[in-house]
Amino acid sequence: MGFDTGTTTFMILSTSLVMLMTPGLAFFYGGLAGKRNILGIMIQTFVSLGITTILWIAFGYSLCFSGGEGAIFGNFDMSFLQGIAFNQAYSGADGQYPTFIFIAYQMMFAVITPTLITGAFVNRITFKAYLFFLIVWQIFVYYPFVHMIWGGGLLADWGVLDFAGGIVVHTTAGFAALASVIYVGKRKDVKSPPNSIPLVAIGTGLLWFGWYGFNAGSELKVDAVTTIAFLNTDVAASIAGITWLIIEWIKEGQPKFVGLLTGFVAGLATITPAAGFVPLWAAMVIGLAAGSLCFVAVQFKNKLGWDDALDVWGVHGMGGVFGTIMLGIFASSAINSQSGLLEGDTGFFMKETVAVIGAAAYAFVFTYIMLIVINLVTKVKVTEEVEKLGIDAALHGEKAYDEGSL
Repeated sequence: MGFDTGTTTFMILSTSLVMLMTPGLAFFYGGLAGKRNILGIMIQTFVSLGITTILWIAFGYSLCFSGGEGAIFGNFDMSFLQGIAFNQAYSGADGQYPTFIFIAYQMMFAVITPTLITGAFVNRITFKAYLFFLIVWQIFVYYPFVHMIWGGGLLADWGVLDFAGGIVVHTTAGFAALASVIYVGKRKDVKSPPNSIPLVAIGTGLLWFGWYGFNAGSELKVDAVTTIAFLNTDVAASIAGITWLIIEWIKEGQPKFVGLLTGFVAGLATITPAAGFVPLWAAMVIGLAAGSLCFVAVQFKNKLGWDDALDVWGVHGMGGVFGTIMLGIFASSAINSQSGLLEGDTGFFMKETVAVIGAAAYAFVFTYIMLIVINLVTKVKVTEEVEKLGIDAALHGEKAYDEGSL
C-alpha cells in the first residue's frame, strides 16, 4: 500500500534522534564520572542498545502493545513480531507509515529508559549484576507502564495521559535510581570530580537534539501538536537551564557550566509529559519550575546524604513528577482536547497526581527488592578494592585515556 512519505520520513528521523540520545547519555554520564570509571558507566549505557533490542523484538513490544486492554501487561501474541508484515500500516497514525517504524521508535524509548538509572550508582555495581538489572527492570517496571499508559492498558482506561514519558520514562527511572542508591550505599570517594566537562557538554547537546524526536515524535504524526511539542521542549529546556544557572550563581557566587547543562536536562525531562498538551506560556512556567524545583530536589538529596552520583533522582525522577503534575494543571483543550485544573478539570489533575505518585512508589519498591534478589544470584556491589582501583581497570581491563593524559 502507499504511505505518506513525509510522515514516514518524519518518524524515521524521530526514531533516529531518540537512538542518538543513548550515546548522548553515555557522553553526559561519562564526562561526569571520575576518571577511573568513565568506561564503566559508558558501557552500561551502550550495552542497552544491544540487549534491549533483543528483548524488544523477542517479546517486549508484544507485552507492551499486543492485547491486554485495561490490563497491566499485554500478551505474547506478537512475540518476534509474528503476524506483522513489513509493509503493514500502523493504525494509530491513520495508516500513514508502516508499523515497523512505530516498533522501532518505541524500542528506542525502551533502550534509553533503564540507562538513565546508571548515573546514580556509578562505580558501585558489578557489570554482571547490571545486566540482570537491565533485563529484569525492563520486564517488570518499564513494560507494564508502557502498556498501562500507551498500550491501551489500565491507566489509559482511567484517563491518565503522558505525552512522551514523564511517568513511563523519567519517574520510573528516577525513583529506581533512588532505590539503587539507598541499596548500594555511598561511594568511598564522594567528592570525585567530573573528568571532562566538555564531554558533559557534548552529551547535553546530543540529548537536547535527540529530545526533539523524543517529544515532537511522540505525536506519532505531523500536525500542529507536533510543532507545539517541539517548541515547548526547546523553550522549557532553555528557561530551566538559565533558572538553574542564576540560582546556583547566587548561592555559590560563581556561574557554573555543569549547573547550566544540568538545568537544561531538568527542563527537558520536566516538559516531557506535557509537551503536546500545554500552550507555550505554560511551557515557560514549567521551565521555570524545572530549573528551580529540580535544583531544590538536588540540594535536598545532598542534605540527606543520598549518594546519587549524577543526580538522576533530582533531575529525572522529580522532573518527571513535577512535569506530570503540571500537565494536570496546565493541560489545555485548545491544544490537544484535554483540560487541566486551570480549565476546571479537577478529576484529570487528580488522576495525573495519583498515577505519578503510584509509579514512583512502585518503581522504588520493586527496584529495591529486585536488587536484593539479584544479590542472591551474583554480587551487586563491587568490593572496596575494585571501587578504589576503579571500575574501568578492575572490571573491564581498559582505560579511557592513556597514562599521563589526565
